[in-house]
Amino acid sequence: MAGPTVDRGRLEGLMAAERELFVRRTPRSAELHEQARRSLLAGVPMSWMTRWPGPHPVFVDEASGARFTDADGNTYIDLCLGDTGAMTGHSLPATVRALEQQAPRGITTMLPSPDAIAVGDELRSRFGLPVWQIAMTATDANRFALRIARHATGRKKVLVFDWCYHGTVDEALNVLADDGRVVPRPGNTGWATDPSLSVEVVQFNDVEALERVLATGEVAAVLAEPALTNIGIVPPEPGFHDALRRITRETGTVLIIDETHTICCGPGGATREWGLEPDMFVIGKPIGGGVPCAAYGMTEELAGRVLEVVEGPDSDVAGIGGTLTANALALAAVRATLGAALREEDFAVAVPLAHAWADGVQGVIDEHGLPWTVNRLGCRAEYWFCPAPRNGAEAAAAVDHELDAFLHLWCLNRGILLTPFHNMALFCPAHTASDVEHHTAVFGEAVAALVA
Repeated sequence: MAGPTVDRGRLEGLMAAERELFVRRTPRSAELHEQARRSLLAGVPMSWMTRWPGPHPVFVDEASGARFTDADGNTYIDLCLGDTGAMTGHSLPATVRALEQQAPRGITTMLPSPDAIAVGDELRSRFGLPVWQIAMTATDANRFALRIARHATGRKKVLVFDWCYHGTVDEALNVLADDGRVVPRPGNTGWATDPSLSVEVVQFNDVEALERVLATGEVAAVLAEPALTNIGIVPPEPGFHDALRRITRETGTVLIIDETHTICCGPGGATREWGLEPDMFVIGKPIGGGVPCAAYGMTEELAGRVLEVVEGPDSDVAGIGGTLTANALALAAVRATLGAALREEDFAVAVPLAHAWADGVQGVIDEHGLPWTVNRLGCRAEYWFCPAPRNGAEAAAAVDHELDAFLHLWCLNRGILLTPFHNMALFCPAHTASDVEHHTAVFGEAVAALVA
């Protein structure tokens, strides 16, 4: 909760004014949204695009580097970057050139291209695991990894952490009820079976619960983010990952680390930065520079346990892969992107910017004596309207939708796009110190208006 420092009546009045300003600034986006309602559910091509602040979504005309321009001609500093998909910056020149060169030579054939070899070698070098496969999205990669883990172990259950994020993986869209039962997460649509039959959920950072559940020998895999990210940044406590690795090894459980968001920690993700040793590794979103592509790696030992499936006569119906997966265009994009972005020199620019952003926000919080906190993970940072949570349940309980919407809309009306669903900023090398300073000033004005 935000605490007594924010007057809810004042917040309601400020929000009404911001909605009016948004409507005046974006008439063309409003028109496009109405046109889209003719054929698109809720007037958007993907349902969660309705979650942005304001009475209608902003329609984008063009995006480049760390900025985009909407259909009304308003330009924004993009601190969302496609929720990590454009973490390299929009329209990375090397990726654009690769697409221009590959597209005339073929986009998809269901056959490997020479780029596949270079991509496999780069993934192995960056992330440490020796054997790789390609997917279209990190959701797909997680699904495929879970299938491989179940096949390799002969077990059916999967363990995830409460309020984790792994795309639209069915097993991950479940949470712990107050009485300890595994139940569908709020908003989980059309779930088919009782999740307790195939899913275990424990709190992040709870080693005792993790050990108790895995001791049953029923869990095929733990699917884990190095730090929770999509319920807000919740970092691991000291020793948590060491315990996670020890317990999974002792119980014969496959450890899958999903770095789709935590690639913000560095070129090799948190796995390299923190010395993690997963059995499987999932990466998606930014590796294609915005072109849909993902990958998952595994140990030699695990690969050997599923090789007969991959090379067998029924590999096409194994529930792994897809017709457009590993297409030539995507592989060309990944090869170009990983060769020109997400490198040490890129993080050397982006991480200090995130640090400065967090410092600026903290300075405003301190100035007004608010009980709010700031977290940073590599080149990603966010603020909370509460003390820092230590697990997903605490983070979910602390969400303040009214304040979230206000800060998002206030920033949007002043040329800043934050990541939706939480108050998060992601930085790329195209951002500048002046972008950080602008956000600090805008955030400071918003807070001053709230607590006046």
